[in-house]
Amino acid sequence: MERKIRVLIAKAGLDGHDRGAKVIAAALRDAGMEVIYTGLRQTPEMIVETALQEDVDVIGISILSGAHMTIFPKVLKLMKEKGLDDVLLTGGGIIPKEDIINLKEMGVGELFTPGTSTKEIINYIKKWFYETKTKQHVNG
Repeated sequence: MERKIRVLIAKAGLDGHDRGAKVIAAALRDAGMEVIYTGLRQTPEMIVETALQEDVDVIGISILSGAHMTIFPKVLKLMKEKGLDDVLLTGGGIIPKEDIINLKEMGVGELFTPGTSTKEIINYIKKWFYETKTKQHVNG
């Protein structure tokens, strides 16, 4: 039996709007992934600790508050400190194009803006998983 992709969906910071995150969580679940949804107002430390405890493959952060240039780098730093080098950090929200470029240069995966189809997000995660995780099992 094929292993399910484990995805943590988190709402970081003081942002209280989680409808989009819940839609993504449901779409990923419907696509056969295991989804852990953290709920609102998560700190970077809480997100990374949950990712460790739940042994996830992907962390998806939803940010609409404008704190993306603080939250994503902090989560990346904590992931490196905790040895989560094989976990994809991705996400979405209201993020200007230039910030998306800067975050991707830092090591964040694809970032999705409002209006992105759930199919595009599902395909991105599946492609990343099969290209990254299956190669690790073959080579590791």
